[in-house]
Amino acid sequence: MTVNDDVLLVHGGTPLEGEIRVRGAKNLVPKAMVAALLGSAPSRLRNVPDIRDVRVVRGLLQLHGVTVRPGDEPGELVMDPTRVESANVADIDAHAGSSRIPILFCGPLLHRLGHAFIPGLGGCDIGGRPIDFHFDVLRQFGARIEKRDDGQYLEAPQRLRGTKIRLPYPSVGATEQVLLTAVLAEGVTELSNAAVEPEIEDLICVLQKMGAIIAMDTDRTIRITGVDKLGGYTHHALSDRLEAASWASAALATEGNIYVRGAQQRSMMTFLNTYRKVGGAFEIDDEGIRFWHPGGQLKSIALETDVHPGFQTDWQQPLVVALTQATGLSIVHETVYESRLGFTSALNQMGAHIQLYRECLGGSDCRFGQRNFLHSAVVSGPTRLQGADLVIPDLRGGFSYLIAALAAQGTSRVHGIGLINRGYENFMEKLMELGAKVELPGKALG
Repeated sequence: MTVNDDVLLVHGGTPLEGEIRVRGAKNLVPKAMVAALLGSAPSRLRNVPDIRDVRVVRGLLQLHGVTVRPGDEPGELVMDPTRVESANVADIDAHAGSSRIPILFCGPLLHRLGHAFIPGLGGCDIGGRPIDFHFDVLRQFGARIEKRDDGQYLEAPQRLRGTKIRLPYPSVGATEQVLLTAVLAEGVTELSNAAVEPEIEDLICVLQKMGAIIAMDTDRTIRITGVDKLGGYTHHALSDRLEAASWASAALATEGNIYVRGAQQRSMMTFLNTYRKVGGAFEIDDEGIRFWHPGGQLKSIALETDVHPGFQTDWQQPLVVALTQATGLSIVHETVYESRLGFTSALNQMGAHIQLYRECLGGSDCRFGQRNFLHSAVVSGPTRLQGADLVIPDLRGGFSYLIAALAAQGTSRVHGIGLINRGYENFMEKLMELGAKVELPGKALG
């Protein structure tokens, strides 16, 4: 039998126990790497995870003449942007479909080169994440955009100019686009209804270290005063709160006990409150957080996702698996991505009882309520999950399938596990360290 690295056999029913480490946040590190392109001197980024999104950005930086090398310590990258140059369109296009991050290269490349090419974009299929708004923003800064068969060609005949922008929704990607473009634009940019996630704050810290002038108000308004030149930075990336919560949910669903070294309380406070309401236990120290199932019945809850400081949409899918083991009816209202609950159909095939609804079942109406999307769920539990054949739909849904397979009785065959590498560093090794019984067809792992 040949080894198929994209299929994982999971023998469920064993609690996950032990210690793993999370490093820098997937939703910060690649963006901080893009920010290095704005500098006139090398930058040093620490706590970098070995995930696919990082490798994609590293490749794109190198295509544009940025020297990227490992630093003196594990998880450290040094990026030298002093010789930025135009990249071959075919080389850039080779990265198309593997990440949505190339769109964030627009502003920095327009500042450094006066032009940019952005190929078609990939990313997880969890709902509409339109890129048109990114281009509308860039036009407001003064960019000219030409749609071509192989992507978008952008030009900035003159220096980009600051502008006033109000986001219709506090989008993380759109906020990042404005920040990376406004810092070197002439004049002041005012961004209202901005995203204020911890990863956004950390990106602002990176840009401030480079010489940017950025002020955050309490009403989701960010004001950026453009400067003529930015330098490099040295920065330790904040830990990945989304990965940490995924392992916490895995501990709960499998009745396990996992110490997540690197997990930080401050960025996870909303998750920790919900985890405790469900019946999960945790203990915080200076190095991380221990998560475990304390025994007894888990409790059903009403949950509504929202932008920060609300309950993050990326926390929702892994926790839903644990909610299948809670007593009673749990209600989940997804307000960020309209298609994020589609992953529950596979959980039902495993024995869960999850019903989806088009109505808003949370405390307030949301933008999907009148648009015919199945964006609310009622989870009835507890139910015994059984092993099944599973095809991973997206990053967080994929890890949720892994959790379900680990909690289930019997063996599951999980297809498409390569997608999990986008956001979970060395997840196979971590599973083995926690005692999971998993194997690649033809090659035992644990």
